Amino acid sequence: MSLLESQGHTCIITDTQTTYGIIPKDELDYLIQERRKKIRTDRIYSIDIADRDGIAWLINKHLPNTVIHLASFPRQKVVNANPQAGSYTMSEGLLNLLEASVQHNIQKFVYVSSSMVYGNFKDAYFDGITESHPTDPIGQYGIMKLAGEWLVRDYSRRTGMAHTILRPSAVYGPLDVEDRVVSKFLLGAMRGDTIRVCGNLEELDFTFVTDAAEGIAEAAVSDDTHNVTYNITRGRSRTLLEAAKLAVRIAGQGTIEVEVADENFPSRGQLNTQRAQLDFGYRPEVDIEQGFQEYYEWLNNSFYGIKKAV
Repeated sequence: MSLLESQGHTCIITDTQTTYGIIPKDELDYLIQERRKKIRTDRIYSIDIADRDGIAWLINKHLPNTVIHLASFPRQKVVNANPQAGSYTMSEGLLNLLEASVQHNIQKFVYVSSSMVYGNFKDAYFDGITESHPTDPIGQYGIMKLAGEWLVRDYSRRTGMAHTILRPSAVYGPLDVEDRVVSKFLLGAMRGDTIRVCGNLEELDFTFVTDAAEGIAEAAVSDDTHNVTYNITRGRSRTLLEAAKLAVRIAGQGTIEVEVADENFPSRGQLNTQRAQLDFGYRPEVDIEQGFQEYYEWLNNSFYGIKKAV
């Protein structure tokens, strides 16, 4: 958001500020307050995208050129716990937003999907899997994300509205919620707890939040990204065990316990970002050594640092 505003774009936000039933309310309130310090717009609404009439009103009121659709349940565990609610947001909400966008002649629809749509792809290719890799998601989250991609493409085909699909992976960094893998690793280490690693050889393409945000913003404003799908990741995979060890080293405490890999999650790895680099100059820069350190410093001086000492 702040990147788009710095380029002179006017931004409108709708965010239900939901806890998904797993995020403590005081934590979410703090994060929202801190996030708002980074943006200028006061056009902030709390309209649920599953509210068809509310979304239609919002689009009609502001008539934006581009819609960037980020609303989703945050990860597979949350969808598995309540698949009906997940579908309500990820499927019905998406349809409402697409219908309103077509009705009001939105020029471009940017859909933020997930690398989870690929399913198992670890070691598929030496230099990372490309966007043409077969999609075979495991679990309801990845299935709903892939179904969303198909819906977006179909609306684009039928109506002529341009679209861009983005597939991030393991995004982390300041202002994130605690119930995420990197957050859990760092905060667990900071509290001197035992970090549980599910599969010591399992890999993720950990992507720092600034790299992901820049990729989304650049793809949204580029005229060269119409009707194309992109991986928006660091483009370098690291094992979960590497990540856990780094968290312990940075925090100076904590222990690690390795467990068997969770069969409910796909085995992932490195993604190839060459298409994004060529089409709109995407240049991810932050490896986990730098990203974890920056995230740790933010955590230590934030709401979480206070909790850590309790």
